[in-house]
Amino acid sequence: MKVSEIQALSLEEMQKKVETLKETYFNLRFQHGTGQLENSSMLARTRRDIARVKTVIKQMQSS
Repeated sequence: MKVSEIQALSLEEMQKKVETLKETYFNLRFQHGTGQLENSSMLARTRRDIARVKTVIKQMQSS
């Protein structure tokens, strides 16, 4: 997910996106632990997406 895509969202949509990404990350961790996850790079990508959205939220709140 690109920063420009995130900035186009409203604050509420960003917060929902963070919650959705956290649920996805939890499920990916669970799959990784049980050996069912084939693409382990999804873990890092999802974690980075969460950080990007949280960063944009902080930037919006500070300005």
